[in-house]
Amino acid sequence: MEASIRLLACSHRHHVSTSLFLKLHHKPLPLSSSSFRTSSLSLSSPPTNRPRIFSSHSNISSNSPFGFPKTPFTSQFSNPISSSNRFARIVSGTQDRVFNWHYAAGGEKGIEIGAIPKEGPIVAVVMLGWLGSQPKHLRRYIELYNARGIHAVTFVASVKDVLSFDLGKKLEERIAVLANELALWLSESDKDGRERCLFFHTFSNTGWLAYGAILENLKSRQDLLEKIKGCVVDSGGDPDINTKVWAAGFTAAMLKKRSSFTYSSEEAGEGNEVGSPLNSRNIQIKGAMLMETVLFAALEKLFSFLLNLPDVNKRLTKIISVLVNNQPYCPQLYLYSTADKVIPFQSIESFIEEQRKSGREVRSFNFGSSPHVDHYRTFPDNYVSVLQKFLKECVLIPKEMHKVKSEPHQ
Repeated sequence: MEASIRLLACSHRHHVSTSLFLKLHHKPLPLSSSSFRTSSLSLSSPPTNRPRIFSSHSNISSNSPFGFPKTPFTSQFSNPISSSNRFARIVSGTQDRVFNWHYAAGGEKGIEIGAIPKEGPIVAVVMLGWLGSQPKHLRRYIELYNARGIHAVTFVASVKDVLSFDLGKKLEERIAVLANELALWLSESDKDGRERCLFFHTFSNTGWLAYGAILENLKSRQDLLEKIKGCVVDSGGDPDINTKVWAAGFTAAMLKKRSSFTYSSEEAGEGNEVGSPLNSRNIQIKGAMLMETVLFAALEKLFSFLLNLPDVNKRLTKIISVLVNNQPYCPQLYLYSTADKVIPFQSIESFIEEQRKSGREVRSFNFGSSPHVDHYRTFPDNYVSVLQKFLKECVLIPKEMHKVKSEPHQ
């Protein structure tokens, strides 16, 4: 399982110990502003003509302190735009982009969100990436939705976002900013009268828990929650606060392709048979395995401490409770595999059954052998087919769009 949206700040000594651990075991993964460029429009092109929260030409100093509201976030919805300057100060003080819009063809300069003229609702998919993902990793998913007339809003989180001096405080603020943007967009009326609605696509437990945090931010706006028409949970949906799962997720995020958690069992085992010849490749593999074992053990000890802190556990439990009990009554689709080494498939299947018992409309697809968050790359045709069928059931794409062929595997 990859990480959550926020580990609440604890005592000063906890901050120092966590920071020291990261310095020893983790090289930060900065997200430069250039990595957020898209082939369509930049963040400086607003989706509407309303005052823009994020301006690359802000007059506010980049050294401005965060002016995040002390009042509950949901109280800002009575007049969402009134808090724009405050959110601008949050963004202007960082190099990271909070989120990015990717517009499907047909929307004039992004003003008309929704690319299918006068047919169906205006849809934006909110894409919440896995731990350590970068915008470029979501490109093929963006193209998949854009080809069906659905605009995409992307959000990613790095290991540094979660494990830092503030233990995720800034990440929670970023999620609140995204929730505010979504509320602003849904609250505005479109000139042609079409309905505006959202669709969520989450990756691993990091994206799934971020979804729970967004729902928590929007809890006072039932009218907006009703505009969520569906949610895809890709390689996530484990409600257990399990130290082994958290350690596996962070290990995979830190080591990336060097981690066995990112490969199938067959791929990870190649060349490691007992008695295999000792060559340079096998030496590298054994070295990587040793590094992964040490890192996993250290992370497991760290999370066995952090996740049991009362304030941390309370915050995580609150978000998970939202996902268990208070998800919108819209269709859910769980995409997972038996071979996933990060999220136990048994936990996902158990959660699916609980959601069905609670009256939710739930669908699922087990890809069998594909690794964690790798189902689309491993089985592109099946992935597109399952997703497109789900979009049809959510009434998010018109009938003729079902003729769109599966994207070529890249």
